Amino acid sequence: MHAVTPAVRKLASLPALLALAASLVAIDSASATASVSGSQTGGCNPYVDGTLIPVPCSDHSTNGGSRGGSGTSSGGAGTGRSGATVTNSCAATVLDMREAQNLGLSWPPPTGHSWALLVCLAGVLGAGPQVVLVSNATGVPAVTPQELLTTALGELHIPYLRPETAPPRSHEGLVGLPEWFWISANNWHTRTVTVTAGHVWASVTAVPVGLTFRPGAGLGPVTCTGPGTAYNPNEPSAGQHTDCSYTYLRSSTAQPGNAYPASVTVTWLVTWTGSGGAGGVLDAALPVSVGFAVRVTQGEALVTSP
Repeated sequence: MHAVTPAVRKLASLPALLALAASLVAIDSASATASVSGSQTGGCNPYVDGTLIPVPCSDHSTNGGSRGGSGTSSGGAGTGRSGATVTNSCAATVLDMREAQNLGLSWPPPTGHSWALLVCLAGVLGAGPQVVLVSNATGVPAVTPQELLTTALGELHIPYLRPETAPPRSHEGLVGLPEWFWISANNWHTRTVTVTAGHVWASVTAVPVGLTFRPGAGLGPVTCTGPGTAYNPNEPSAGQHTDCSYTYLRSSTAQPGNAYPASVTVTWLVTWTGSGGAGGVLDAALPVSVGFAVRVTQGEALVTSP
């Protein structure tokens, strides 16, 4: 076994990691790094959950990147969070001859290197281990920013942002009066995930950039920039203004369920950056929609005697 720096260490859970690694795609032992499932163009879509969506990542594999330079690998996997920011530091776990051969890797490894599992288990999702080569001289794993991007995408949460409305969705609106819609300022913020391995890193960022209200029944949408303006029920309506509103001209009584099938779509700009100048746009306009019913009634005119 080649000597390695103390920064590259074995983990007590190595048998479990090997079991996970065995389920990875076939490894090209002549390559400096193993193939990563989902690293081909259009192959990400990390997962689907009841409140989360997959993030398209087509064309990310065509972006340039460089392998890690001198330095030491992370001593352990860890995560730091600040609001919607996640930082995931990967640890390299060196394989001995038996462990490497069980995974179908060539032995001995290329001169000056050791086979290792790159473990990034401390994030929100917990991505599976990835087989890489590690420099015996520096302890740096041979991994590209594009490969770390796959892990970062698996950790990125782009939520369905439920809109606020005025009148509230539990109340009927009136024909001829504007329906306000907006996203709470507490939810309208950037989501960022950064994954590091030695001096190699990748960071993916999702920024909400637009808001669209679709009133339903084939009526034209209304689009505005930003999260919209919150309606203040304690202020006179005449003194409040918003670009994010829609005025229904007919009641919803002719609609299925006596309500318009409306929706609000938040558009996200998803980009990434990485070490060595890598990066690019993953999705310039990723739409995430939330549907809801809007009931609109016809206001009754007040008739008084002359």
